[in-house]
Amino acid sequence: MRDIFSDSLRQLNKLSIYKPMQFRVTEIEFDFDDSASYDKEPGYFQTIIEETLSTTWEASDADDLVEEITNATGWCINSIDYCYVLR
Repeated sequence: MRDIFSDSLRQLNKLSIYKPMQFRVTEIEFDFDDSASYDKEPGYFQTIIEETLSTTWEASDADDLVEEITNATGWCINSIDYCYVLR
């Protein structure tokens, strides 16, 4: 005989909806010290910073936020300040 409660919990876990939080970055410092990056056009680094600051980011937590931004920009982050976007 199967345990009806464990089956119910398993089904509920399958139905749970992942709702990421929304973040706005207020300040960010990227690690632009890569020597290969100095051949970029003028304003390249500032454009990355401005686009990052103007984007509403979705992530599950602060660590995921850093990973999302790193993956989107291709640059590691030295420091970051952010706030939550309330819906």
